[in-house]
Amino acid sequence: MWNWYWLPARFARDDGLNMKPVLRRLGATIWLATALLPRPALSAGKWQVAYFFDKDRSSMVINDLQFPSPSRGVAVGYVEEKGKTRAVSVTTDDGGAHWTVFTLHDIPISLFFLNETRGWMVTPKGIWQTMDAGRNWREEPKSPKLLMRVDFLDESHGFAVGAHKLAYQTEDGGKTWTPIEAAGEPQTDPEYTVYNSISFVNAKTGLIAGFSAPPRKGDDGKPDWLDPKATATRREWPHLSIMLDTRDGGKTWKTSTSSMFGRISRTTMLPDGRGLGLIEFTDTFKWPSEVHLIDGQTGKSSIAYNATDRAITDVLLQPSGTGYLAGVEVVGQMQHSPIPRKLVVLRSENLTDWEEMEVDYRASAVRAMLRAASDGSLWVATDAGMILKLTGTP
Repeated sequence: MWNWYWLPARFARDDGLNMKPVLRRLGATIWLATALLPRPALSAGKWQVAYFFDKDRSSMVINDLQFPSPSRGVAVGYVEEKGKTRAVSVTTDDGGAHWTVFTLHDIPISLFFLNETRGWMVTPKGIWQTMDAGRNWREEPKSPKLLMRVDFLDESHGFAVGAHKLAYQTEDGGKTWTPIEAAGEPQTDPEYTVYNSISFVNAKTGLIAGFSAPPRKGDDGKPDWLDPKATATRREWPHLSIMLDTRDGGKTWKTSTSSMFGRISRTTMLPDGRGLGLIEFTDTFKWPSEVHLIDGQTGKSSIAYNATDRAITDVLLQPSGTGYLAGVEVVGQMQHSPIPRKLVVLRSENLTDWEEMEVDYRASAVRAMLRAASDGSLWVATDAGMILKLTGTP
């Protein structure tokens, strides 16, 4: 039996930082006294640009990318042009050789595809469904709002999570949704509680992850770039991490909470129980992010990667056991910046020794996401309107 409870091992603690009991916005951090490793040599393979939105006085943000099939790829997000915002999808039918931009009705947040044709798209106003791999979308009129992600076990049984402590399940393909009662058990303010991640390793074992992060006292809500000096000296505070796990396909859920630095933003698991977990930190601390190697059988975890000058934003674990990390370079005192920075991708066959890979020099991002198609091809999408494909793998 698997044990998901790897996170409480990273409890918050007082390292002489004069911590206060109030948290800031969407996360916190972990303090580690580990020396920065030398920059590793480049790994084999190169990430080459397959699509780049390059239009004067406009920009594209990609929120998600999925490949229902090796040839069919669907990216979703929005374009900002002349002060207006337009929801879009960017699709390919030939494995990334050509891409076409289409206008959507609402700005997408995320995608989930069950197979080569059936998929769901989450927007702030509800859920949309496609029966033809994203060529046409139909809005589900009774779907919940303020969601972030969905996950389906089959065409009927699915789950959805989002802001305001929301978690639902459906047994009719998304026509109707019922709340997951366990999601309301933590004693937290719904306004500041988010379930931001859901994943199933198989038809029985699944995990919902979230956090509660009330605003820090005295936080005026101004963006960090207005006062970089204050941002660079603002320490992380612990927040409440929330996990719900099921071993029976969502019939019952067990809730656990822990006070910790950092928020869980991504987990990727293999059927044998191995996994990678990404913890990101929003304020200044030793590392902007940290990747954990998870043993699902024992619940134990160990640090797989961290660096002061690399902010990891996504992790991917292939069936072979090879792992990939995607993120950006950290330059200067601001660990997190709204300005796109150089894209970095790392690879490891043993999930301990990581090598940086060659990436097209034009590639930049605030956040990057890793995706794999069913044929094993690997892709990276950035919120700066770029999609890259890994070529020349060993």
